[in-house]
Amino acid sequence: MATVKEQIGEVLLGTTQEPQLSQQTRAAFLEHAVKDEETGELYLGENEFINAVAPETEDYHKIKRSQYSILFQVADRKRTGRVTLQDWSNFDNLLAKPDAEYEIAFRLFDTDGTGLVNFDNFQKVYNASKGADSLPFDWNSEWASLYIGAKDKRHTMTYPQFSQMLRGLQGERVRQAFLHFDKNRDGYIEPEDFQRIISATASHKLSDHLLENLHTLCNISAGSKISYANVRAFQNMITQMDMVELIIRNATNKSSDGKITRTDFLNEAARISRFNLYTPMEADILFHFAGLDEPSGRLGLKDFARVLDPSWNTAFGFGAGAAGALNDVGAKAFSTTQSILHNVLEAVHHFGLGSLAGAFGAFMVYPIDLVKTRMQNQRASRVGEMLYKNSLDCAKKVVKNEGVKGLYSGVFPQLIGVAPEKAIKLTVNDLVRGKFTNPENGDIKFWAEMLAGGSAGGCQVIFTNPLEIVKIRLQVQGEVSKTVEGVPKRSAIWIIKNLGLVGLYKGAGACLLRDVPFSAIYFPSYAHIKRDWMGETPQKSLGIVQMLTAGAIAGMPAAYLTTPCDVIKTRLQVEARAGETSYTGLRHAASTIWKEEGFKAFFKGGPARILRSSPQFGFTLAAYELLQRTFPMPGHSHEGPGGHVEPGVGLTEAKAPLPYLRSRNALKIILDLDENFGKPKLPQGKGWSGMPGFGGKGVV
Repeated sequence: MATVKEQIGEVLLGTTQEPQLSQQTRAAFLEHAVKDEETGELYLGENEFINAVAPETEDYHKIKRSQYSILFQVADRKRTGRVTLQDWSNFDNLLAKPDAEYEIAFRLFDTDGTGLVNFDNFQKVYNASKGADSLPFDWNSEWASLYIGAKDKRHTMTYPQFSQMLRGLQGERVRQAFLHFDKNRDGYIEPEDFQRIISATASHKLSDHLLENLHTLCNISAGSKISYANVRAFQNMITQMDMVELIIRNATNKSSDGKITRTDFLNEAARISRFNLYTPMEADILFHFAGLDEPSGRLGLKDFARVLDPSWNTAFGFGAGAAGALNDVGAKAFSTTQSILHNVLEAVHHFGLGSLAGAFGAFMVYPIDLVKTRMQNQRASRVGEMLYKNSLDCAKKVVKNEGVKGLYSGVFPQLIGVAPEKAIKLTVNDLVRGKFTNPENGDIKFWAEMLAGGSAGGCQVIFTNPLEIVKIRLQVQGEVSKTVEGVPKRSAIWIIKNLGLVGLYKGAGACLLRDVPFSAIYFPSYAHIKRDWMGETPQKSLGIVQMLTAGAIAGMPAAYLTTPCDVIKTRLQVEARAGETSYTGLRHAASTIWKEEGFKAFFKGGPARILRSSPQFGFTLAAYELLQRTFPMPGHSHEGPGGHVEPGVGLTEAKAPLPYLRSRNALKIILDLDENFGKPKLPQGKGWSGMPGFGGKGVV
């Protein structure tokens, strides 16, 4: 376990490397392991193993969670029904290999651990796993004999040979299944038979939309049946989905409206494909399934996603009966309710931590803010009437005359206002950015980024202006009491009552002129510095030092260039003393400052604004990271795999760690043999004949 010093170092400096594999391995094992009561040995049974590699919170509507028991057979090398820490470590190390998907499949059939697969062992594992209603497959066919030898000349397969056999297995299964249903050998089958074939051989790889509409393939030609040419064209398209996606992305990016036709697809394929040429029938099939709800023939990424993305699903699972559909709807509704409640609680949790972190950041830099306000409010230009020579002199005199507490005059209104200010600013920025962000590729124009930031800055003024005017008056009253006798110290409540509702928004125009351009400069600059200069990605998180650097660079021009508006706002919000000019509005304040004090007066406190903005951002984020680690969301754990294990493929890049993506992909390869691998089986002679009380007799 990392020490406190190491944790703080990671928070401040960030990390682009995952923890050491041995640390991850041990932590994941201990989290799920159980203890043998007799020997005291820790181990994972089949259920504990599934919990470790397939968290219950993930979506497994394609590959069922129970089917991850296949991986348990691979990890349990000694066939003892237990996975020890050493076994788990070996399996975790196996997942880290670049060809882990095929090696896992190979080890499942290499039951002797010799590095070779003989046909007897292969057939034993295969027959034990396939379902009773599985499509027939002839292992004595010419195709199979090329890999494993003829019936009387079987030979063992090495790992490369076995992997290559699996690579072409699905196509051979489809061919044999077609021959099985083509009873009269005319080269045609019924649409229902085609749907059965694809559902039995590739349902773990295809979207629900595609599976539900397989029977409509007969409509791409004049007849009512499906030819073998149709089947092969369909097979070619689904095996080339990654390349198809690349072509579609390129073509839609070049389109003015983000939509393409069949001609656009074939033209783009000719530009970027060297060897993967697509036949007219293959293009017809792709556009047929993607355009079922769009007869115009002009399709966008969302239309193709229903075909290319296996995680795309519908309200009702394919092949579910009425009772199954009803249960599915109820489960989804309950899951949705839980999700909404969880999102609300998570938002409250983050808001609470963000409020504490924001208050901490504001508190740490508050003395700088006070010095900035005092310097901006200093009007006299004659040396004899100047209270402060510069910012450092101001800070010294505040401590001398008012004590250290003087540096925190008016801090409480500031702390109260930090939470809603941050919430409003970030929420509005995200909302406006979302409106102008391209949903297909996540791109946003720079002018839209500035509009989002400016809108965020404008909205926050509604809440922050009253708090700022109270804060500023509290900040300057300390120096007034030292220079003018008989002036009582006022509380924040007295100032609020004295100002009234209208008075609380005095200087709001200047506040808008300051905050709108500040946020319009700051938010886009900060985002681009992190992404383009520091290389932040979903896989690379920045530490506080990097974030502080990005915030400092983005904040420098934003803070300094908006200083004139901040000076005007301060002058308007501070109560004028006897003999000082009272400003009537923005224009009057600006012209008077120019006339009496010159251009330099507009940049008073500019360095202090820069010095305040950068560290405040750093302190806030550092505190937020540490609070998250100290007070994590109840029920949330950072241990084990993160992200969605099953979804996140196709048009959406997978975010889960590579080892877990490889374990999922290994299951896809194994399921090419038969969809029933890993599914629970009833005892021999038993079967499902119905549900008691619903027209059936239960298990017989």
